[in-house]
Amino acid sequence: MASISHYLLILVFLDLHTILLAYLLGCTCSEESFGRTLQCRSVSLGKISTHFSEEFKQVRIENSPIYELSKGSFMNMSTLECLWLNFSNVTVIHKGALDHLSGLRELRLEGNRLHSIPWTTFQVTPLLRVLDLKNNRIEVLPELALQFLVSLTYLDLSSNRLTVVSRRVFLNWVVHQKLQPDCRADILSSKMLALHNNPWLCDCRLRGLVQFVRSVSLPVILVNPYLVCQGPLSKAGQCFYDMEPGACVKPEISTPRANVTIQVGQNVTLSCLARASPSATIVWTYPLSMWKEFDVLTSITAEDDTLSELIIPAAHLVYRGNYTCVASNPIGRSSLVISLHIHPTQALPGSHSLPSPSEGEAYLELKIVKQTVRGVLLEWFAEADTPEKWFTLYIISDEALKQEAVHIGPGINMYLVDGLLPSMKYRACLSLGARPALQGRCVVFVTGSDAGRELEERERFLHVTVVLCAILLTVPLGVYVWAAQAPLSCKEWGLGFCSGGRTPRCPQAAPLHQEDFCKDHVAACEDGLGHRDTEVEEEAGKGVNG
Repeated sequence: MASISHYLLILVFLDLHTILLAYLLGCTCSEESFGRTLQCRSVSLGKISTHFSEEFKQVRIENSPIYELSKGSFMNMSTLECLWLNFSNVTVIHKGALDHLSGLRELRLEGNRLHSIPWTTFQVTPLLRVLDLKNNRIEVLPELALQFLVSLTYLDLSSNRLTVVSRRVFLNWVVHQKLQPDCRADILSSKMLALHNNPWLCDCRLRGLVQFVRSVSLPVILVNPYLVCQGPLSKAGQCFYDMEPGACVKPEISTPRANVTIQVGQNVTLSCLARASPSATIVWTYPLSMWKEFDVLTSITAEDDTLSELIIPAAHLVYRGNYTCVASNPIGRSSLVISLHIHPTQALPGSHSLPSPSEGEAYLELKIVKQTVRGVLLEWFAEADTPEKWFTLYIISDEALKQEAVHIGPGINMYLVDGLLPSMKYRACLSLGARPALQGRCVVFVTGSDAGRELEERERFLHVTVVLCAILLTVPLGVYVWAAQAPLSCKEWGLGFCSGGRTPRCPQAAPLHQEDFCKDHVAACEDGLGHRDTEVEEEAGKGVNG
């Protein structure tokens, strides 16, 4: 009798613990005809509690911020048969989240933020009959997604983001159930399927699903049989019953001219037409693609035809070469090569005029690869009509009265410029030969701010100098006379000492492969910070000596 009383006491204690926990969480417990029910609405749970009793048959948690279902979330709820987690911001369901729920028959996840479902998780829920996933963000439905849902009779995927779904998804679902060795009559009953309010893309990839919907019969019943296409544009708004997508084919490319010949300075447009289903995406590749980006116009000329035009203005000799048009779609890809030949402009007989500027004598492209507070890494591509020609790289700053010139040869080069002044505007220009900087290709950049470090150095500089001068005023007379007879005054000696032997320096450019040439500009080799510090120290020195 004592042991029975002890057992009953334990049961009462556990029951009171569950009720108290539910109360503290803002939930309610109730007894229904099918068993105990837990309801939590608009409460901040954060996650599923592992302290709930195993006796619950139904759990309804709605409008609560449960962002993920982790593995083992329901480890203490093995008796659960009905689980509702509607409008609870569920974003991720981890594999193993439904472990220990072998008796689950109904799962509703309406109005959450699910982009995908780990379908293999349903391997542990063979009795699941209702799966409600409407009003989520599901984009993909794998062909074997329903293989473990052998008892499912209601599947709601409406109001998601499905665009293309294979017909085999639902054929596998029905066939898989019929092939089960222990299937019962109730399993072969009607299956309710909801697929409406999805942005269906009715091209060739949806052909199988359209045929399936149009021929659907028992045991599958569509909740809303009137599925509507959202794309492509030519089929937007059409019902599945009113259209017939064609077969999918890989792109076939054609061009009106595979060999194009022009003269320097002329404009030219290269055309590429791709016929494919679904429609193809076209990209261009050419030798200068990493340096020069030409405009590309793309248009849909027909339902399955895509026209791409590469526009090349004022052609230079360096533009000549092979231009490859690559068209691709989910079925495959194809390419076509267009050869561009560019000839120099021929002068008329008897004409002594100079070549027009449009012909150009060199091709220059300059860009900044990396930038720091006191430097910049430049990369350029330079090509001349003759290999003997050379180029000049200028680093110019009107504010710092600085100009550096570096002579280089043609080709692809990188150049590191270091020792620049912070918060200063510079121009990097690349010119042919000894031509002025502004006659070439220029890029403008501003070095980063070093204000914090500059202010810190200036304050420390002023503090140490003032302290040193104050010490000299308090030393014995003989020492003071010795200091006074020294070549430097207290103020000058303090500045010299505190500067740590600091001398004006010219910011140097450090080439990676070339030798630099720095012009002698007095202003360029002066340290601006030192001038400002000297002015401050003069005012401080007057104040101390006074």
